[in-house]
Amino acid sequence: MSIILYVGPGMGGGLFAAILGIMISLFVSLFAILWYPFKKIYRKIRGPKKEN
Repeated sequence: MSIILYVGPGMGGGLFAAILGIMISLFVSLFAILWYPFKKIYRKIRGPKKEN
C-alpha cells in the first residue's frame, strides 16, 4: 500500500527559500573570512598612506 502526501506549493517555496538562504549565508561567511586577510596583505604591500 502506497501513501501519496500532498504538501502544497507553500512547502516547496519554503524549502527553496531555506536552501537559498543557507547557500547565501555560507557564501557571505566565506567571503568575510577570506576578505580581511587579503585586505591586510594588500595594505602591507601598498605601503602607508601618504598625506599632503
